[in-house]
Amino acid sequence: MSTAELHTLTGAYALHALPEDERVAFERHLGACEACAQEVRELSATAARLGLAVSVTAPPGLRDRVLRDITTVRQEPPPHGRSSRAGAPAGRAGRWSTYALAACVAAAAAFGGVAVWQNQVAQDARQETDRAQQHNEQVARVLTASDATTTAADLGDGARGTVVVSQSVNRAVFLASDMAQPPGGKVYQLWFDDAGTMRSAGLMNPSATDDAVLLDGPVDRASGMGITVEPAGGSDQPTSAPVALMEFGAA
Repeated sequence: MSTAELHTLTGAYALHALPEDERVAFERHLGACEACAQEVRELSATAARLGLAVSVTAPPGLRDRVLRDITTVRQEPPPHGRSSRAGAPAGRAGRWSTYALAACVAAAAAFGGVAVWQNQVAQDARQETDRAQQHNEQVARVLTASDATTTAADLGDGARGTVVVSQSVNRAVFLASDMAQPPGGKVYQLWFDDAGTMRSAGLMNPSATDDAVLLDGPVDRASGMGITVEPAGGSDQPTSAPVALMEFGAA
C-alpha cells in the first residue's frame, strides 16, 4: 500500500473500520506521519462525541415548503447594484433563478443529509461498542477457562504484569497495573516467544496505565511473552531491550 493511500485511511482507522492488514500498515505509518496522527486524534474525539448525539430528522414537509417558497420570493439583483437593464443578455435572470433553485434544493437536501450522516456515525459507534463487548467476552473466556495458568512479574517502578494463558481457548491475556506511559512517539508492544523467535502479539494503549490486553493471534507453541518499547505503530521485530520477559506457567 502506497503512502498516498495510507493518508486516506485516517477516518476508517478512527472508527476502527479497517481490516487487520490495513490497520497494522496504517499504525506503522502513524509513527512517521504526525499529520495523520493529529487527524486521527481529532477524528476519534469527534466520532466519540457524535456517537452520543441523537439524530435529528428534518421537520415534515420542509423540502416541499422550501421548493414552494422559492417560486414566490423575489431574487436579489446581481452584485454591485446593477439590476436588469436594457441590453442585458437575454436569459441572465433565468440563469440566476436556476442558480438560486439549485442552492435551495441543496440546502433542503442538506437537512436530510445531516440526519443520515449522524445516523451513520451513531451506527459506527454502536458497532465499536459491539466490538468492545466481543473483546471483553474473549478476555473473560481466557480468564475463566478451566486450564488457565497465571504468571506474574514485577515490571519496575511499582508496575506489575500478569499473563493468563488458556491452551483450550488458545489465547492469552496480559493484565497491566500501574505501568508508566511510554515516551512520546513510542508504544509498548507485546510479543509471543516461539522458542526464541519473537512474534508480534499487538500493541498496548499508550495512554493506559492499567489495561487488560487480549494478545493478538493464537498462543500455539509459544512458551512465553515479552514487552518492548517500539516506535508508534509497532515493529516487525523487537528494536529495544525487553521491559519484561515472562514464561507461561504449566497447566
